[in-house]
Amino acid sequence: MKILSGKLFNLPFFDINSIWLILVISGMMFSCGPKVQELDYLIVNALVFSGENEGPIHTDVGIKGEEIVFVGNSGQKRLKAVKVLEAKGLILAPGFIDPHTHLDRDLSSPEYQSNLASLMQGVTTVFAGNDGNSPLPIGRKLEEWERNGIGTNAGLFVGHGAVRRVVLGLEAKQPTAEDLTEMEVLVAKSMEEGAFGLSTGLFYAPGSYAKEEEVVALAQVAASYGGIYDTHIRDESSYSIGLLASIEEAINIGRKTGIAVHISHIKALGTDLWGKSKEVIALIESAQKEGINVTANQYPYLASKTSFRATVIPRWAEDGGNDAMLVRFGNLEIRNRLIQEITENIRIRGGAEALVFSESENPIYDGMSLREFADMRKLSEAEAAMAILTEEPNLGVVSYNMVEEDLKNFMLKDWVVTGSDGGSGHPRKYGAFARKIGYYAHREKWTGLSFAIHQSTAKTARILGLDRRGLIQEGYFADLVLIDLERYLDKATFESPYELAEGVEYVFVNGNLVINKGEFSSDLKGKALRLNQTKK
Repeated sequence: MKILSGKLFNLPFFDINSIWLILVISGMMFSCGPKVQELDYLIVNALVFSGENEGPIHTDVGIKGEEIVFVGNSGQKRLKAVKVLEAKGLILAPGFIDPHTHLDRDLSSPEYQSNLASLMQGVTTVFAGNDGNSPLPIGRKLEEWERNGIGTNAGLFVGHGAVRRVVLGLEAKQPTAEDLTEMEVLVAKSMEEGAFGLSTGLFYAPGSYAKEEEVVALAQVAASYGGIYDTHIRDESSYSIGLLASIEEAINIGRKTGIAVHISHIKALGTDLWGKSKEVIALIESAQKEGINVTANQYPYLASKTSFRATVIPRWAEDGGNDAMLVRFGNLEIRNRLIQEITENIRIRGGAEALVFSESENPIYDGMSLREFADMRKLSEAEAAMAILTEEPNLGVVSYNMVEEDLKNFMLKDWVVTGSDGGSGHPRKYGAFARKIGYYAHREKWTGLSFAIHQSTAKTARILGLDRRGLIQEGYFADLVLIDLERYLDKATFESPYELAEGVEYVFVNGNLVINKGEFSSDLKGKALRLNQTKK
């Protein structure tokens, strides 16, 4: 029986040796073909947003270990995946990056270290130590997170206020040359331990007591390590030097040091500033044309949340800390001055009815406005403010003091990224990214979807100096989110601020599937991030 035709191979005949040779050659040819690429996960049929401000494409994404190792048409490659994730009807984006939170305590708590509030929005990396208030030493906190585990990646800024408290306490005094040197050493040490830059809270005591020259000196240290200057500016309203002068101060710090300036939760706060967003934008864009690197982050809400004390009490009355403040409350010689200034600060914030207590030690006060408290106690608004702070010096307040025009104007700028300012008692902790992308971009069409995702991923990563995060690209860390866009919404409200967002189906953190079909795996796969490591 003839197995092969000699004519077909242009050979006169075949014997058994010839057949064997052909089979060996064929095997060699097959073995020299493309190798099978082994994957842990292959995500197919998703609509993929790369993280750049560009239209989405239908493509497949492969993960091996911690990294994205394949982006393309899986049907044209020899791939073998442990798990194929069918993602038809979902969008795939880089994990969102939150540049401004107050989650350092959450990440250190066994109850909240998973950071589920962020994960269920699709956030895979968060930053803390903002507003000048950071843990110290930085290295010790990062090592703690590595040892105990965290649900998302996390980085830290070194807080100017924290450094100032170590060296100068809570007093409204200026540093000597020796004091300033000690502060510079603390900032340098923090940068060497992995801080991503210097943060300030120049609105808050004790940061508010610092003059510009002090901040310039410390920002210069952070700049020498490649860090940025993240600032809650001195005045977002009309408390002291005003919003525009505070923006100019931040720009000037960048001008003097060469440091990249990042303005945290940019806004026009209070009735005196409504409609001023265009002037703020013009000032910043003029500085950008000058060559100064200025960016900002924004949370997509019309109400802020901060300490009630910082909202209504003048800074001079806080000099020396809480005990000194309470002594001043009882000093009849200065009480009239206090009442006048507290009354004006309440007006700036939109009135006593616009100030709603949050995170009270006494639950009956939660959700109560200053107006309601004053009526209940039969006190003037200013006297009521001092009375409740005597009872609860750490009371929080939600302040309804912004307008939609300004919110939108800032949101549409390509140098403004999404941030939550996430902390307890405000829905932004549980909903900022879902509200920005799911509501304002997808439903209200304020921005394009690619633009909103870019503002939450690649743009943020570049501002912060993050290496290989924020893009869907081969060689990048596999921080990824898959979202059912029609269901993607924030559920947290001011009345119920602790509701998880909906619509996130899958989340990968460093290549690990931690949200699977909307359910948390309980795996803590986040990393403590350090600037000096990501720069290597």
